[in-house]
Amino acid sequence: MKMIQNFEVQGGPAFGQQNLPKLRAAMAGMGLDGFLIPHEDEYQNEYLPDCNERLMWATGFTGSAGAAIVMKDKAAMFVDGRYVIQVRSQVDETLFAYKRLEDRGVTTWLKENVSSGDKIGYDPRLHSPSALSALKNAVELSGGELIALDDNPIDNAWDNRPPEPVTPVIIQPEKYAGESHDSKRTRIGAAIAEKNAEAALITSPASIAWLLNIRGGDVMCTPLPLSTAIIKADGHVDLFIKPEKMSDTVRTHLGNSVTIHNEKGLNDGLAALAGLKVIADPGTTSAWYFDRLKDAHAEIIKAQDPIAIPKACKNSAEIAGTTEAHKRDGAVITKFLYWLDTEAQSGAYDEIEAAQVLEKLRHETGVLKDLSFETISGAGSNGALCHYRVSEATVNKLSKGDLYLVDSGGQYADGTTDITRTVPIGTPSDDMKRMNTLVLKGHIALSVVRFPKGTTGSNLDALARMNLWAQGFDYDHGTGHGVGVFLGVHEGPQRISKAPNTVALRPGMIVSNEPGFYKDGAYGIRIENLQYVTEASEIKGGERPMHGFEYVTLAPIHKGLIIKDMLTEDEVNWVNNYHADVWKEISPRVEGDVKDWLKEACEAL
Repeated sequence: MKMIQNFEVQGGPAFGQQNLPKLRAAMAGMGLDGFLIPHEDEYQNEYLPDCNERLMWATGFTGSAGAAIVMKDKAAMFVDGRYVIQVRSQVDETLFAYKRLEDRGVTTWLKENVSSGDKIGYDPRLHSPSALSALKNAVELSGGELIALDDNPIDNAWDNRPPEPVTPVIIQPEKYAGESHDSKRTRIGAAIAEKNAEAALITSPASIAWLLNIRGGDVMCTPLPLSTAIIKADGHVDLFIKPEKMSDTVRTHLGNSVTIHNEKGLNDGLAALAGLKVIADPGTTSAWYFDRLKDAHAEIIKAQDPIAIPKACKNSAEIAGTTEAHKRDGAVITKFLYWLDTEAQSGAYDEIEAAQVLEKLRHETGVLKDLSFETISGAGSNGALCHYRVSEATVNKLSKGDLYLVDSGGQYADGTTDITRTVPIGTPSDDMKRMNTLVLKGHIALSVVRFPKGTTGSNLDALARMNLWAQGFDYDHGTGHGVGVFLGVHEGPQRISKAPNTVALRPGMIVSNEPGFYKDGAYGIRIENLQYVTEASEIKGGERPMHGFEYVTLAPIHKGLIIKDMLTEDEVNWVNNYHADVWKEISPRVEGDVKDWLKEACEAL
């Protein structure tokens, strides 16, 4: 059985040592004094095809967020708080200064390091217009010039660059999609017309996949067909994609209202929008597209991707599919938690072996398409790194006295899963149990909250933190992200976070509920379920209908880490009712010793 996750470090200092001189030579040939390297590619995806891993090629860094600036005689690598440890192991500090992305780190560095007359190049396909505005101001304040490039110097310098992916497009059946693509196109076309526009440029492959009820395999962990589309107000779509990805079956599925073009014809397709009012999302569409639309003399309407909200609000078929996927995955997680509570208590296994056991169990369902992200398998001090990526270079044993944190998910045709559980190896300390119970109280608060129409995730975030705050603790990541249906495990535009967000939570939106606590150098705790927003309903004696959440994740929460006396009566009831649901739905899907263990794991506190 083929394992999907690769635990070898793919990047590393050797990348920068080998490739930085090549990049500087290419820059010199283009008359550049500096070059900006974002993590993003042309499609703004979380996961990139190998051919678009430009930041890794130049620096050795493999994280999902970062940036670099390379000058003639200096360079800097920028990461956020998730990657301060990883960057030191992968990026040569003699070549790159380590800097933080937060607090305008990139623009501040440019102001301090660009000299008068410097020409700083950028690839307009990889930067949003809003990000470029700040970069341009920073460079020009220092007397430099920011120059849009037709050719990326990394692409020119990259020997043996991997080929672009060409994986077959597949059909997402309507029984899972819940709506035909004809209906979706008509609906989105009407939304375009309501904006007084004639067309919308769609550069997000996830939006295109949802709109046309198709999926692909061009990137890991997310079933995307890399492509670009233009949808007109009448619902007609021009799809720009490598033709070899398209079978006759898929062409028939799309029908006459979707015209398939070779992606090489995208320039001509954009030029054909001359004189039209065209919606383009500055948050997901790179500056290159805006430049092409301006060249075509199209009237640009800067607005959110018209597919983003409809895609986020799952219909009844999508909720049903997601629910079934989580029951299937819940049985997998239950088998894994049984293994952790029995065989893995020996201390003989490490983080990689544990992740492989879990992946093997998902494969044994017979319907796993992919992991939904690379499993976070963190024991002891590695668990304190909230976005830790296990590798052969960093692996810890699951040792007695440690906590083990596992955050994982699967891609199934009917749904995308994402779950985190924290398990003690040996006997947990009183401190571990206290902090886990504080995290659990926050998780429960965000599970049971009722809220009126118009409420955003930012309005709710404090509920998950308030018990930690009361004791002087916090965590440095968002509390919840959107999740797709056989699409991205991290999906917007909704989220639950301290960061301001203007997108109201609407019925059918799936979000994660994942408060945590991380004791540096010691252990990490996170409890994560996925839940969806319910329709608003009346509360007896109330005046306004209120939305709520319904959880879909079903797997035990380790009772050995819960201090019952710290919970209110309502919180105890929540835990007991949740475990009763787990037993009801998962017990028919497991047997033998696993079923016996599950019964005990789900007994009332």
